[in-house]
Amino acid sequence: MNNVFTALSRVILGSVAACSLALGLTGAVQAAEPIKVGILHSLTGTMAISEVTLKDTILMMIDEQNKKGGLLGRPLEAVVVDPKSDWPTFGAMAEKLLTEDRVAVVFGCWTSVSRKHVLPAFEKNDGLLFYPVQYEGQEQSPNVVYTGATPNQQAIPAVEYLMSKDGGAVERFYLAGTDYVYPRTTNSILVNFLKSKGVKDEDIIVNYTPFGNRNWQGIVEDIKGFASKGKKTAVISTINGDANVGFYKELVAQGITADQIPVMAFSVGEGELAGLDVTPLVGHLTAWNYFMSVDTPENADFINRWHAYIKDDLRVVNDPMEAHVMGFQLWAKAVEKAGSTDVDKVRQALKGLTVRSLSGYDVKYDGETQHLYKPVMIGEIQPSGQMRLVWQSPGLVEPKPWSPYMPGK
Repeated sequence: MNNVFTALSRVILGSVAACSLALGLTGAVQAAEPIKVGILHSLTGTMAISEVTLKDTILMMIDEQNKKGGLLGRPLEAVVVDPKSDWPTFGAMAEKLLTEDRVAVVFGCWTSVSRKHVLPAFEKNDGLLFYPVQYEGQEQSPNVVYTGATPNQQAIPAVEYLMSKDGGAVERFYLAGTDYVYPRTTNSILVNFLKSKGVKDEDIIVNYTPFGNRNWQGIVEDIKGFASKGKKTAVISTINGDANVGFYKELVAQGITADQIPVMAFSVGEGELAGLDVTPLVGHLTAWNYFMSVDTPENADFINRWHAYIKDDLRVVNDPMEAHVMGFQLWAKAVEKAGSTDVDKVRQALKGLTVRSLSGYDVKYDGETQHLYKPVMIGEIQPSGQMRLVWQSPGLVEPKPWSPYMPGK
């Protein structure tokens, strides 16, 4: 009996010791110094319509990672700042995140002008920025991971589609953009591309408006006049931020439909359309690398998780969100692989990594260009505000940040 009692006591004491050890380890993880993650997106101003959702996306990814135990046995801590759609403030906030908050990584920016303003801070302080939006290319910094599209992964295929029979055999192009580096550089590339395909100077117009532009009447009148010359005409839109609301409303006010003059937008997705009555916009086009309507198990799972986290079944998902999801997953993989958050070690660990996209692809990170191989998708706006896929690249498209159609090439 005594032997039985002694054996039982040993089992109980061993269990208590094991539980105490487990609790101690949990406490150690909880007590470990957090890894700080910077979030640099406009929460106010003209770009908030696009960027607030990106802030929420990274907060969700941090929350999910912490529920898995964090990284390297350390919890992740978000450091959120609001650069207020003001470009010098972006630069100041980047400096603060890197030097005062001592973040290990930053996820942020939408416009190229904001990225250009933060780049000196990242290069001076050897920080690491994950940039999630399509852009004009012509840049490669060791301190930036570009998870958005290059021109050959969005702009060029979109114009090729419009020129094809399926896209309406468009012959005249009105390039409307917001006045900053991305539209200007992208349109310079597109003008040279169009000319290489035989499009004449008189069949191309380029026009720029300020951020937050509210006066669209004259511009839409110009578009109507340009389209009245007997050739099929389309608008290529690099208009950014909440200015898109006024632009599309003026198209409707002047009776322009997608059948008459289709708009191919590069910076309008599900998020921007969520604030509009999209019924009159049905048939207009957008070009991205992901749509919320993509039918894959990965996408369905993410949308369910997103709605559960945000507690709003009406909040949509869009392309830059997917880019942030892939960027965060790549960073987390690289940290685990490197066993460190040191930027140089993470940069090396990123090379050769792949990540599963929401559209069901194993997306490769190109360590030479610091961009992602991506699919290209063209969608048609539906009454629901979602996109119907009308064209997709046969597979992943290699990133080519340095365009051969850039003037001077």
